[in-house]
Amino acid sequence: MNKADLIAEVQRNLGTECSKSHAEKAVNSVLASIQRGLKKDKAVQLVGFGSFAVKNRKARVGRNPQTNEPIQIKASKTVGFRPGTDLKGSV
Repeated sequence: MNKADLIAEVQRNLGTECSKSHAEKAVNSVLASIQRGLKKDKAVQLVGFGSFAVKNRKARVGRNPQTNEPIQIKASKTVGFRPGTDLKGSV
């Protein structure tokens, strides 16, 4: 499922009174809210669905696949997701 499929599914679930543009605004609003929550609080917990959290990756040594030379990979931040028990059970 991609974003367009998600928007279509939200529109279908909300019924005939919801247009595609309203469904798209709703999806974009939820995604933006999750992004702001991660930026501000470093975690977003949706009970029953799962938790998003900012994780720190340490600097490490990797290899250039073309030359096999070692390269230094800088420390970075990433977002991790842990599914909730309801989501685990439904998949």
